[in-house]
Amino acid sequence: MPDYHDDLRLAQVLADAADSATMERFKALDLKVETKPDMTPVSDADKAAEELIRTSLQRARPRDAVVGEEFGSEGAGPRRWVIDPIDGTKNYVRGVPVWATLIALMERGEGGDRPVVGMVSAPALGRRWWAAEGLGAYTGRSLSSASRIAVSKVNTLTDASFGYASLSGWEERGKLDSFLDLTRDCWRTRGYGDFWPYMMVAEGSVDLCAEPELSLWDMAANAVIVQEAGGRFTGLDGRPGPHSGNAAASNGLLHEELLNRLG
Repeated sequence: MPDYHDDLRLAQVLADAADSATMERFKALDLKVETKPDMTPVSDADKAAEELIRTSLQRARPRDAVVGEEFGSEGAGPRRWVIDPIDGTKNYVRGVPVWATLIALMERGEGGDRPVVGMVSAPALGRRWWAAEGLGAYTGRSLSSASRIAVSKVNTLTDASFGYASLSGWEERGKLDSFLDLTRDCWRTRGYGDFWPYMMVAEGSVDLCAEPELSLWDMAANAVIVQEAGGRFTGLDGRPGPHSGNAAASNGLLHEELLNRLG
């Protein structure tokens, strides 16, 4: 099995740089916010953080490809870094601390590209999570000061906590009734949104979550962390990994029921 320790260490360094850039501009009175063609916001902090990460990768991993939310794809090859400089930009620009930088490394294999390293850093929450294929999933301040995390053992919906982002996406997909039925059958539901419910699935504090429309950079880091914590991460169609344009994540025990309800 490949050794991803060096890639994990690099991901920590990249996250440190991004955290400095994003925290410096968080709640800044002169923060510049634009609207992209897809009608989502982008701030000067999004662009600065992604540029920092790309520059560092060009020095440290010049042969690897890179794809990011703000500046697209560059390079080719079997290894590709996937970057979301600020996952939760709408929170960021309003001063809500629930946002994170997502960094993943994907590697090409027989079954296609799969995420093998994931880093999620939420500096305004003072939290960071990471994982690498075969090495497990962790949370902590650094690689040397970390706790291993694992999904829950909840196996019935009536005992399950379900995290989601919003209702509008399910309505647009024609799945709002199915979504609401699922929420009624769960013990607890909360609209945490963005990266956070996936990290809580990995930690075992939430048991399942799903979103109807996502991009690769929204999912790649989350996917490997959930999987290495013992859970499952698929599309709503059941396809493993971050390739379906949407996501379903769970502790594994509830996954088939989640897919049956929303897939």
